[in-house]
Amino acid sequence: MSDISVTDVICRSGVVAVLRAPTADAFAAIGDVLVEAGITALEVTLTSRGAVEAIAGLRRQLPAGVAVGAGTVLTLADAKAGVDAGATFLVSPVYVPELDGFQVPVYPGAFTPTEIYTASRGGAPLVKLFPAATVGPRFIKDLHGPLPGVRIMPTGGIEITDVANWLAAGAAAVGLGGPLIGDAADGGSLARLAARARHAVDAVAFARS
Repeated sequence: MSDISVTDVICRSGVVAVLRAPTADAFAAIGDVLVEAGITALEVTLTSRGAVEAIAGLRRQLPAGVAVGAGTVLTLADAKAGVDAGATFLVSPVYVPELDGFQVPVYPGAFTPTEIYTASRGGAPLVKLFPAATVGPRFIKDLHGPLPGVRIMPTGGIEITDVANWLAAGAAAVGLGGPLIGDAADGGSLARLAARARHAVDAVAFARS
């Protein structure tokens, strides 16, 4: 997957499923459910025990067109560990200049207009607005006035019912964590996870119709 195609997969998906839990033991089953529902971009956070192994496993089990990335990447060592496991993109909650020009796309976190511009100037094909729920969808609409070429992926505290509003405001994609994954990583119902995932996919389709 090239840098362009990875970012395109994420933007087409409209939703990046953020897999964060104390342990990554259930991530394989969760990945199957999410992809079956139509979500084709998964971010495995490195704060989850067994995350690196989970990334490698998801890359083996899921279709080649699914983007599997490493999240909560804060150092060059984190980035290398994720890529060595097969991550096709990296996500950070902050801007890490050492990752500019890395071998796979890096989507840094930013919050203020200055931070977002700096991350974009550093080469980020997508900038993660974090924590997004603090500001709301209007923030992206306002940013696109002076920064029309910056693609933004809001993440953090976003409910599934908010997805369409964020996309309508100009978000390239939306990161969904707890509201999407729920308790599925802790023995919760995979059927309910599938229903939430389909709801999120439907919200993307509605926003883009």
